[in-house]
Amino acid sequence: MTQWAKPGGGPGPDGSSSGGPDGGSAIEAPGSDGPPAHPGLTAAEVAERVARGEVNDVPVRSSRSVPDIVRANVFTRFNAIIGVLFVIILFVGPLQDGLFGFVIIANTGIGIFQELRAKRTLDNLAVVGEAKPTVRRDGRAVPLSTSAVVLGDVIELGPGDKVIVDGTVLEADGMEVDESLLTGEADPVLKRPGEPMMSGSFVVAGGGAFSATRVGREAYAAQLAEEASRFTLVHSELRSGISRILTYVTWMMIPTALGLILSHLFTLHMAGDDAVRRMVAGIVPMVPEGLVLLTSVAFAIGVIRLGRKQCLVQELPAIEGLARVDVVCLDKTGTLTEGGMDVSALRPLNGADEGRLRQILGALGGADPRPNASLLAIIEAFPEQDGWRCAAALPFSSARKYSGAVLDDPAGGRTTWLLGAPDVLLPPGDPALAETEELNAEGLRVLLLAHTARALDDPALARDVEAAALVALEQRLRPDAGATLAYFAEQDVAAKVISGDNAVSVGAVAGRLGLPGAAAPVDARELPAAPEAMAAAVADGTVFGRVTPRQKRDMVGALQSCGHHVAMTGDGVNDVLALKDADIGVAMGSGSEATRAVAQIVLLDNSFATLPSVVAEGRRVIGNITRVATLFLTKTVYSVLLALLVACWQIPYPYLPRHLTLLSTLTIGVPAFFLALAPNKERARPHFVRRVMRYAVPSGLITGAAAFVTYLLARHHYTGPDALSAETSAATLTLFLTAMWVLAIIARPYTWWRIALVAAMGVAFLIVLAVPWLQHFFALRLVGTVLPWTAVGLSL
Repeated sequence: MTQWAKPGGGPGPDGSSSGGPDGGSAIEAPGSDGPPAHPGLTAAEVAERVARGEVNDVPVRSSRSVPDIVRANVFTRFNAIIGVLFVIILFVGPLQDGLFGFVIIANTGIGIFQELRAKRTLDNLAVVGEAKPTVRRDGRAVPLSTSAVVLGDVIELGPGDKVIVDGTVLEADGMEVDESLLTGEADPVLKRPGEPMMSGSFVVAGGGAFSATRVGREAYAAQLAEEASRFTLVHSELRSGISRILTYVTWMMIPTALGLILSHLFTLHMAGDDAVRRMVAGIVPMVPEGLVLLTSVAFAIGVIRLGRKQCLVQELPAIEGLARVDVVCLDKTGTLTEGGMDVSALRPLNGADEGRLRQILGALGGADPRPNASLLAIIEAFPEQDGWRCAAALPFSSARKYSGAVLDDPAGGRTTWLLGAPDVLLPPGDPALAETEELNAEGLRVLLLAHTARALDDPALARDVEAAALVALEQRLRPDAGATLAYFAEQDVAAKVISGDNAVSVGAVAGRLGLPGAAAPVDARELPAAPEAMAAAVADGTVFGRVTPRQKRDMVGALQSCGHHVAMTGDGVNDVLALKDADIGVAMGSGSEATRAVAQIVLLDNSFATLPSVVAEGRRVIGNITRVATLFLTKTVYSVLLALLVACWQIPYPYLPRHLTLLSTLTIGVPAFFLALAPNKERARPHFVRRVMRYAVPSGLITGAAAFVTYLLARHHYTGPDALSAETSAATLTLFLTAMWVLAIIARPYTWWRIALVAAMGVAFLIVLAVPWLQHFFALRLVGTVLPWTAVGLSL
């Protein structure tokens, strides 16, 4: 055997993957035939390269940088608008009419603080979940962080390993590399010594070693990462919807501002400073400035909450995306079952000697430097015997569904053996398949040990094999898998099990977990190739076996073509293509580095039971932001209506900026902050903008109309030099009461704290009306009893 391989885990006949080496301690290259052919750099050579800066110093981008966070929260379109209006008020005065400027500063500060907290959580989790490549230093294989790799390092690779830097192949043992993430070509490429390796690709079969020729920002994958940050890859209906709303508001603000300032200056002949204050008062409430902030804060707090549950959200909108998912595709191995397995039976076939079979299985286990869960169970049951030697090996491939080896026995004989899926290696109708079906029906995984007279490089290697034995493996179900599947069923999220294992075996496992439809498993080899027909078949089925990596990808695409939002979970290399194409990819922390690289969500504790928490967090964000958006846009609608009515009637705008700042704070700003972070289990529904506007438009029109009618009545009731102040106070009372009613509706369903929140806002307004210095500060003083009670009546 070659000397490159490191111990750990790799995909086996089911395509699963077990963990890599433990971090920290050095790992000796296997074998007893001497040191590796390429021992790697010495400590002195590494020090020279570090001194020259030839280090792989590309940072792990699990979140935005601090300057990006500050820039995104400070330099926004609406902060610019509010900032300009604030500066205008500073010139014309008084300062209390510029309170809205301080609110923006506070909101922006909160947004930055929360995103920094989320960044710290993301970065800490990313370090925990980061895979460590095995690098040869001074003839020893040592796990290092990716940032410690230097130019010229010899890096070992095995199934599931990601190529972290560009390089040239030094050693290869049937090494097949998937470059689809870079080139779009799904077919694996067989690598030979001297051929190039591109960072961003990953090994799907075999293994080897390569020398790093380009590191850091010189590497191909690093150049791609600079062109497109991972942070914003996931589509967010919330963010795109809010952006569309804000675009509409911007276009409405410009003509409204011009109409207000012109009517006040030239029609009403107001003083310039007073006209400007009234114009600012009409424009400021149109800006839903806190909506974008609260959306970011809700996402950020969601990341922090999930981080405490060892769930790494690599792209913030992925929280929202998983909440919208209506189909979850589950890889059985590593998701529904645990990594460990046990050999439950060895059944010799065709008169084979059981004792010799045990020795052969022991030799196959000892020949594989990266045993997966299946092979580890075989190694434990059948220890390697002295005298056996592996002369050549064919690594496992997800597409082939088997591996092979040429073994020399103690007597000097040489034979070629295959270990893999019985229904792939045996022709239809073979008697051994009937026995296999019986074992599969019990939920056991079955491997076939077969002898062949063909060479390992023969394209027809799997034809005409002689069956020697069936090895039955018992899988360990995850204790939380059944409850998680039940949760998805309650939430009307369809769960589909997609596995490379035998369909009957997969169905038996799913049946033990209580998954509906598990009794009718589908063999993926019988699925139609036409996209429409495949979509119908995938929609009807629940459990699918013998699925190839490319079929997994096609099945995800078929579901998406039917309008489904699809999440894919997995941990093996054979899941990468499907994870990449799914709306949301969920990888297990112990899975291959390639799966973690393409997934938006990584479950670092490998707990499938964490997924309901992610769904619940996404629903909290979507439901609460929908509530909050309704509050903000109600204010926008009534502000636009009041500005238009004032311009048409050719009368002064009734409010000063301080009045609307007070109302916005009590009826929107403070309540929205609490409502945006509250628990919420509402199901996520599409068409965010349509649903928000369906309520915000009528509520805003009613609120604005009621306030304007009160204002007109007050203009006929009050006379004298202080009439405008009294008219404004009456109109403010109506606007507050109607806006409070909107808040009371949005706050449902009521709990004690929601009732207390609404009541506290009402009490705060009464305090402003009752305390003399607050009356003066906000220019609010109710005159008489007729109009105040009329305002209350109109509000009711």
